[in-house]
Amino acid sequence: MDKKIILVGGGGHCKSVLDSLLELNRFSEIGIIDKKENKGKRILGIPIIGCDDDLLRLISEGFKYAFVTVGSIGNPNLRTKLFNQLKEIGFEIPNIVDHSATVSRHVKMETGIFVGKNAVINAGSRINKGVIINTGAIIEHDCIIEKFVHIAPGVVLSGEVHIGANTHVGANSVIKQRLKIGSDSIIGMGSVVSKDVEDHMLAYGNPCKGVRK
Repeated sequence: MDKKIILVGGGGHCKSVLDSLLELNRFSEIGIIDKKENKGKRILGIPIIGCDDDLLRLISEGFKYAFVTVGSIGNPNLRTKLFNQLKEIGFEIPNIVDHSATVSRHVKMETGIFVGKNAVINAGSRINKGVIINTGAIIEHDCIIEKFVHIAPGVVLSGEVHIGANTHVGANSVIKQRLKIGSDSIIGMGSVVSKDVEDHMLAYGNPCKGVRK
């Protein structure tokens, strides 16, 4: 096995992804890209080997794979920018699914998706590129999650929920079956959502109510 991967972003989300990646033992070498001043430091024993300026050099040195490990709380713009930059350079962007997660073989997944510890994705669901399904989240049957959505820890999506692109669903929120949550929206943590949410909304509470972002 001679598969090398770069993780782009050295914050807290990097630790979650890296912990899962180390357990999977899929890559022969792992390096981290972060701010220039952090070069030489280590995260969970893995070195920070450069900054964004080093990406072209690293792909020429055999790092064929890359993964965005910048987190997102309500604003996925940086994650989106980095994902597109990595694709343009020529990196392959895999999915990283923690060994404790349960993902039905009848789920369709694009690339650059992280599925955290003890998360569940059930049959018929579709997960688009760059999505984060965080620790302990439950995605029930036939859900559609559009690109660069962050499903935070402990979220429950009942069957046939549609989450629009770039939306953040806060920790421990529950969304009723067959609802549509718009794009570029934020569902606040702990919300109970029983009605559709439009695009560009901040919505929170029990029952969940929306205000314009």
